[in-house]
Amino acid sequence: MIFFDFGEVIDSDTQFVVFGIPWGYLSSTNASNSATAPNKIREVTDNLALTTEIGLEIPKLKVVDIENVKIETKEVKKNIMEIREFVNNIYKQNAEVIPVMIGGDHFCSYPVIKAVGENFNKKNEFGVLIFDAHLDLYEKWDKEVHSHATVSHRIFDLEYITNKNLLIVGTRDIDIPELNFAGRENIEHIKAHILIDVGLENYIKKISSFFKNSNINYLYVSIDIDVLDPSTAPGTGYGIPGGFSYRELWKILKELSKEFNIVGFDLVEVAPNFDLPNNLTSILASKLIIEFISFIANKNKKI
Repeated sequence: MIFFDFGEVIDSDTQFVVFGIPWGYLSSTNASNSATAPNKIREVTDNLALTTEIGLEIPKLKVVDIENVKIETKEVKKNIMEIREFVNNIYKQNAEVIPVMIGGDHFCSYPVIKAVGENFNKKNEFGVLIFDAHLDLYEKWDKEVHSHATVSHRIFDLEYITNKNLLIVGTRDIDIPELNFAGRENIEHIKAHILIDVGLENYIKKISSFFKNSNINYLYVSIDIDVLDPSTAPGTGYGIPGGFSYRELWKILKELSKEFNIVGFDLVEVAPNFDLPNNLTSILASKLIIEFISFIANKNKKI
């Protein structure tokens, strides 16, 4: 199963490389089956139209889908190394491509971001933007340092990540230990409800200003599907009321693509077993991915 029936071979013209990480072992609930999401999100593209909302023809986008990382569910350290090597191998084939990962639970983002950062030369201009209802800043969850509830903490631990180039947006379900840690380390997060007070345009400016004030020009973007309101995206194990609409997130991504160079992104935490019978959340996820790709391609004029 291939995303929008793109090719499978990376070459010199490839701009985006889609791949899946079918791994949900580090989720904090066994009920969510996010490991099945990469294939489900691909599957639903068979029934979607082949132009983007801004009018680009999807088959003309320079995208390939190299399928999934091989995962051994309970082998956490081995999987982390496997994911990093998988991303490193992408860059060996074409150093200029933009990796696009479909998860899996949110911990899948950590080894991808680590690999992208290690391969990126201008680390002083590199930032990470996380869209999430949660901070995911626990030091440990259930006595383990590797969890989707610790992923932002593990990203913050990377030597080239500080409170000046990490931003978490859309938060609305924060636990006390996370809030305390964010306060001690001055980790910025923009709560979802602020959008109602300031409006979408000013909300986007808050995101842009954070990175511009730190002279960040290149972004990796991680999208946890629960940043959206569960009325919009019910197929997740961690739906929290008060999230973005599809159109709000679409607009945010569109504007950020104009202002920053996106060097990689992911979409995680879709749980097909919690979705509606019409696969609404998987369809929404596939639309967000291809729309974001089109925004980046349109800016770079590589279409």
